[in-house]
Amino acid sequence: MLREPDMEYKYIKTDYLDMVAAGDNGLIKELVDIFSSQVVEFHLEMVSLLEHKNYNELGLLAHKAKSSVAIMGMDELASMLKTFELKARAGEDPELYPGFISKFDNDTKHALIELNTLINK
Repeated sequence: MLREPDMEYKYIKTDYLDMVAAGDNGLIKELVDIFSSQVVEFHLEMVSLLEHKNYNELGLLAHKAKSSVAIMGMDELASMLKTFELKARAGEDPELYPGFISKFDNDTKHALIELNTLINK
């Protein structure tokens, strides 16, 4: 187990990550590296899809992003991405999409700080 319950982390929960990696710190580092590159790509693509009003693809991307954040125990963000996915695929409430993308960007940046702290302990 990486840590005691996630008292020190605001954005991530390490219990699911511990379970997935079975306590293998090398695998945890690899998962964090993958997550780090994915969230940057996801954010850039979200912004581009929004600019082009490609809402269905934006919804599909929110679905992919949801899986990535769920592995890091980011339940609140995963739930928001589910809402984003459904609204975007239906083309509903597009005025909300910039806020969803901003929250994704903000929360994943903070999560990466926490994850880097975790793997460098």
